[in-house]
Amino acid sequence: MSSVSKPNEQDDGLEAAVDQAIAVCGGDLRATIRAQIVANNFLEAEIVELRKTVSHAFARGRFRTHTG
Repeated sequence: MSSVSKPNEQDDGLEAAVDQAIAVCGGDLRATIRAQIVANNFLEAEIVELRKTVSHAFARGRFRTHTG
C-alpha cells in the first residue's frame, strides 16, 4: 500500500511548490508564469554551457570513461 501513498506525497509537494511560487509573486499568476519561464531559460542556458565544458574536457582527454 505504500506505493499508493507515494504519488499523493509527490502531488502534495508539487502543489506546495506551486502555492509557494504564486505566493512569492504576490498572487499574480502571470508574474508566476513569467518567473518560471525566466528560470527555465536560465537553466537551459546552464545546460548548454555545461555540455560545452564536458565536451571540451572529453576532447582534451581530461574526462575518462570507465569500462568494466
